[in-house]
Amino acid sequence: MSYEVPGAGALENVPCRYGDSRLMVRGPQRPLDAPYVAFLGSSDTYGKFVDRPFPALAEIALGLPCVNLGCLNAGVDAFAQDAEIMRIAAAAKGVVVQVSGAQNLSNRFYRVHPRRNDRFLEATPLLDAIYPEVDFTDFHFNKHMLYTLYTLSPRRFDALRQELQAVWVARMRLVLRQCGSRAVVLWLRYRDETGPLGADPLMVTRDMLEQLKPDVGKILEIPVTAAGRCGDMPQMRFGAMQAPAAELAIGPTAHAQIAERVVEALPQVH
Repeated sequence: MSYEVPGAGALENVPCRYGDSRLMVRGPQRPLDAPYVAFLGSSDTYGKFVDRPFPALAEIALGLPCVNLGCLNAGVDAFAQDAEIMRIAAAAKGVVVQVSGAQNLSNRFYRVHPRRNDRFLEATPLLDAIYPEVDFTDFHFNKHMLYTLYTLSPRRFDALRQELQAVWVARMRLVLRQCGSRAVVLWLRYRDETGPLGADPLMVTRDMLEQLKPDVGKILEIPVTAAGRCGDMPQMRFGAMQAPAAELAIGPTAHAQIAERVVEALPQVH
């Protein structure tokens, strides 16, 4: 099966909102009154810098509406806490759930923004006790905070890592159990290491995915390379100020490859 890699056509990148959901997801809005496939995920599923992200390409191949519920910078919390999004996923003929990093979850050590899960809100007294020398008002993003804490003390950081990984498994189970055995978990593994915490999705391990197997139909692991390293930038849409973010995102070639693999993993919806 082959997919055309779109060029500089019209960019269907206007966000939309379904029903009572507070999440802004990738448009255009798709009908929900006929069989459809739902895609839950973060920025890769949304596909900010590409004309047709993999849910749109899968829609062409499947001949079914594919509802792109990708939300920029969302983590598992954004979906688990949104009743309308979970209702749409539960009613779908098939569901694809992209793996997001473990850093973007509220936990015993810190709270994140309920929708923009990459945003750090506040530390709890427990985290203040572990890192008394840190002024947490200096941080706005989880990743920046966690890199700083790891640099200060890898030993103390182990408690955060274990907490985040345990919470990630629990929240993913919560989402997947509402989707049922029709769900495909999509693990996009970035080939390039990004720092001491590893490659995206941060702190997610194979063992964590193994723990999800009783609650999922299939786990689909796909290695991907950021657009800045594979020559996809000329086929993407971004302004001058967005170039650094576009370099780290996946481009149209990767989206086409992901769509092909996803379609193969969803035979029950053909």
